[in-house]
Amino acid sequence: PLELLPIHGLIDDRRLVEMKLVNYWGYNSIAFFAPEQRYGQDNPLDEFRTTVARLHDAGIEVLLDVVYNHTAEGNHLGPTLSFRGIDNASYYWLMPDNPRYYDDFTGCGSSVNLTHPRVLQLVMDSLRYWVEVCHVDGFRFDLATTLARGHNGFDRNSGF
Repeated sequence: PLELLPIHGLIDDRRLVEMKLVNYWGYNSIAFFAPEQRYGQDNPLDEFRTTVARLHDAGIEVLLDVVYNHTAEGNHLGPTLSFRGIDNASYYWLMPDNPRYYDDFTGCGSSVNLTHPRVLQLVMDSLRYWVEVCHVDGFRFDLATTLARGHNGFDRNSGF
């Protein structure tokens, strides 16, 4: 199989922009249903689907590295791009005693809260999308154990 680094829509970290650098790794997702625009020329989604089809024609499976454990919105200082502005307390783990701050157990500024049913649905819908629409064969989950985290640590009975 061919494993691709994350291809979800992303932003460059503020620090990288200040240093005139670019995030080539893709571990700063903000759009779970869209390929990063920079990874294509005219229509990145169609180009990705065509690429997957050609790889399949050659007998090669396609695996995506996916980042659902945190997003490009970073810590409490922002930027606010999507989930934080929609429903911060549902999408992210917040400090119980001071909900202005994030409970950052990913080391990336924010930790996505998959115990919330709508957030879990978003991630599961995204996975289905990449399989059903783009025909990828599997996934590698960044910081996978954090996806099954509950209010008291790792929850082996979690929805994820």
